[in-house]
Order: sequence, then structure tokens, then C-alpha cells
Amino acid sequence: MTSSAGRRAGIFYGWWVVLVSATGLCFGFAPIVVYSFSVFIKPLTQEFHASRGSISLGFTLANLMVSFSSPLTGRLVDRFGARKVILFATVFLSLLFVSARFLPVRLWALYTFYGLLGLIGTAAAPVPYGKVVSRWFDRRRGLALGFTMCGIGLGAIVMPALSLRLVAAFGWRSAYAILGAIVFVVCMPVVGLFMKDSPEDIGLLPDGATKLLQPLDENYAIEGMAWRDVRTTSTFWLIIAAISLVGASVHACVVHMAPLLSDAGASPQRVALIITFLGMALLLGRLGTGFFLDRFFAPRVAMIVYIATACGIALLRVSATSGFIYFAAFLVGLGMGAEVDILAYLISRYFGMHSFGELYGYGFAAFALAGALGPWLMGLSFDHYGSYSAILVALVLITLAAVALLAKLGPYRYYHG
Repeated sequence: MTSSAGRRAGIFYGWWVVLVSATGLCFGFAPIVVYSFSVFIKPLTQEFHASRGSISLGFTLANLMVSFSSPLTGRLVDRFGARKVILFATVFLSLLFVSARFLPVRLWALYTFYGLLGLIGTAAAPVPYGKVVSRWFDRRRGLALGFTMCGIGLGAIVMPALSLRLVAAFGWRSAYAILGAIVFVVCMPVVGLFMKDSPEDIGLLPDGATKLLQPLDENYAIEGMAWRDVRTTSTFWLIIAAISLVGASVHACVVHMAPLLSDAGASPQRVALIITFLGMALLLGRLGTGFFLDRFFAPRVAMIVYIATACGIALLRVSATSGFIYFAAFLVGLGMGAEVDILAYLISRYFGMHSFGELYGYGFAAFALAGALGPWLMGLSFDHYGSYSAILVALVLITLAAVALLAKLGPYRYYHG
């Protein structure tokens, strides 16, 4: 397809890439493993005769492997393109889900299962999709990333509710197997047929661009900075620290949302409804954040979102049995929804596209590592104190600390103007 052909089609092909990416994320690692994990906690504690802290460690191991493999995934995407990496991951991720039917009732087997899901699932997560969408868009990059990450938001609405029904009808093992089959049937043809790694592959330019992106500082290369240069900047580490702190908070709350509500006396139907509210907030967080990132200074947008998140966590502690719990879940979901959009946007604007995959991989690794530790610590806190009250206070404080770190970021280096 040539540039003129792309224009005659009426819709910039990049938006089809966004749709493909959103579909892949909807049926990817995060909705099934992260956002649905709370549905599996109680069935797993019963079958494996283990505490919530022990079961939460499985989720922690999954996120640790995501953290370990994200930089490698980024390098592979930079070298081979997102399409090949995603297709490879989809096949093996589907097989892993199906293998749940054959797991022995041993904690080491459960930990191995979740560890492998994290290792492979990274390549069907935001790192490759964020790279390809960022290459297709410049002027509307925030909005495009927002629509892309809506796939995770939709998955966060659909997958926990679907998982809850599948677990109730068939048990947790068959639930994972069925989800694995769905992942393969949906993602393989969609990504295989319609994903394009960059606009240059079909004779186009990034949406809104008439020339190559120019850096705001002449000391930086037009295509962007390499990892060896980025790692010496304070800006990168401020971004990583802020994203990690909020990542720990929102992961902990989301993963333990179902048992927290159940402990407070909520019925399974009310739990499902509240988790649906959380998923809706994820969706709104994706779209709203992307819209505002294109129009306002990104660190300020992030600060406002994270202050709202801290308020949501505080409400979880004081209103688990009241109607405010819906608003609390909504605010937490808003923060969870904004995280990966903000990370991708900040990296592209401060460091360019030259090594975006690797840089985003390192950033996502830190986010995943924090997301692994948060739920584990929350589970341990519950086992020790018999409630979530103490850990929720700590999560409010570290979320506000992230806001303070973002306030220290300077102006963009790479921007269309």
C-alpha cells in the first residue's frame, strides 16, 4: 500500500493498527492473569491448602518474570518487529493456559505455572504494542496509546466476570484452559493478518507528521537516545520511581479487591459488580489519560490521576461496607488504567523512538516488579494483622510520594510542537 492508497482508503491505517493492538491486549496477559487473579485466589487456597500470602506469591512470581523478561522483549521488538514477537508469544501463552488442567496439586507446580505465564506473557503485553503504536502516531500519540490500552480496560471488565462464571461452572483449571483457547482463536488471525510494524512499511508517515520528529534539544539525536545515554539521566529514574510506587499500590488493591470485599460481607454478585466498576474506570483511564496527554504537560496529568488514586485507596480502607466502595474501586481503576499509557508517553517524549522498545521494556519491568511486590506484601499484611487496614495506609503514602517525584520532571526533549 502506498501513501496515496492509504489516503484513498479514508481511514489512516494506523487506527487499524490501534484496533488490532487493543484486541490483542484485551485477550492478553494482563486481563487474564493480573485483573482476573483475585477471582482465582479462594479456589486456589482451597485446592492447594495454602494461605492467601502463599497463593499471592504465585502472582508475584509472574510479575517478577515479567520484570525480568520485559527488557529482553523490548530488544527483540526493536530488532525483529512487534508482529513476530507477539505471534510467538500468543502460541505459547495459549498452551500454558491449557496446561493448567494437568498441574499437580503442589505449590511448586503452581509457582512454575505463573512464572512461565509471566515470562512469555510479556511479549503479549504493552511493550510490543506500545512500540508499534508509538511508531504509527506522533501528534495524536497520547490518544492512540489511550485507545490501544483500552483493550486492557475492556479485558479488565470482561475477563474477571467471565473467569468468575467459568470457575463456578467448571473449576479454575478448566477456566484457564478455556481462556487459553479463546486467546489463540482470537489473537492469532487478527495480529497475523492486520498488524504492521511501522507506517514506512506501507509507504506512510506517522499520523500528523510531514517530516521526521525533531528534538527540542539539538544535543540529542533526531531518532532518540540509546539506553547507555538514558540510564545516566535523572529524568529516567524519576519516571521509573514514580511509576513503580503507583504500580505497587494499584496492583495490590486490584489483585486483592475480591477477597477484601468478600471479607467485608459483600455477596459474589456485588463483588462482580464492583470489579466491573473498576474495569470501567480502567477503560476511562486509558481514553481520558490519552486525550489529556496530547493537550497538557504529561507529568501534571499524571499527578492529578495519582492524587485521585490515593483518595480511592483511602476510601477502600474506610468504606468497604458502604456505597462509597464503588467510587473507591473506580478511582483505583482510574490509576491502574493510566499507568502504562503515561509510561509509554513519557519515554517517547523525553527519550525519542530510537530505543523505545528497550527503554519501555526497562520501565515496564520496574512497573511489573513493583506490581509483583505490592500484592505479595498485601497478602502478608493480611496474614499477619488479619485485615488489610495497615497496608492500605502505607499504599496511600507511597502513591502520594510518586506525585512528589513527578513534580520534579523538566520539559520534553522530543515533541512535535
